[in-house]
Amino acid sequence: MSDGLQSITLAGGCFWCTEAVFDRVRGVIDVQSGYANGHTAAPTYEQVCTGNTGHAEVVRVRFDPTQIGLRQILEIFFATHDPTTLNRQGNDVGTQYRSGIYYTDPAHRQVAQDMLDELERDGQLGAPVVTELAELRSYWPAEDYHQDYFANHPGQGYCAFVVGPKVAKFRKTFSEHLKPGA
Repeated sequence: MSDGLQSITLAGGCFWCTEAVFDRVRGVIDVQSGYANGHTAAPTYEQVCTGNTGHAEVVRVRFDPTQIGLRQILEIFFATHDPTTLNRQGNDVGTQYRSGIYYTDPAHRQVAQDMLDELERDGQLGAPVVTELAELRSYWPAEDYHQDYFANHPGQGYCAFVVGPKVAKFRKTFSEHLKPGA
């Protein structure tokens, strides 16, 4: 990116959760919910929810590498979702909820592959990691009402009982990466 920012696209289950976490990370400039690597052009949320489009619910994370590195972003990613469950996060089940890292920069692919190798070698997660690592082939922004969903609907049931605890875990575990006032 010509502005010095970098981008990585992450699938960690429901994009509301992943977006809410990364919105609070110091050095992350923008987070956008969307759909990646499916075979349907410009899919709708309803289409993606069927599991028939091949898309993953993702967030595109734009970050300033002078403030936070990709490795730290991936450490937060792996700690705030379960990368050992195939096509599910909690009660969210389907291929659209898979764990995935989608890159456009080959250097990002290498950082992610090294981390996946470390997680497998160390066995620290207690089960095999099923996170998909693939080149970003397609990306479509989610509908406007999905953007900043947790910020706009903190009392909604899913937000209160699923998203909120993930944000709290991030705040506790990664306080050194918390944006001021987040």
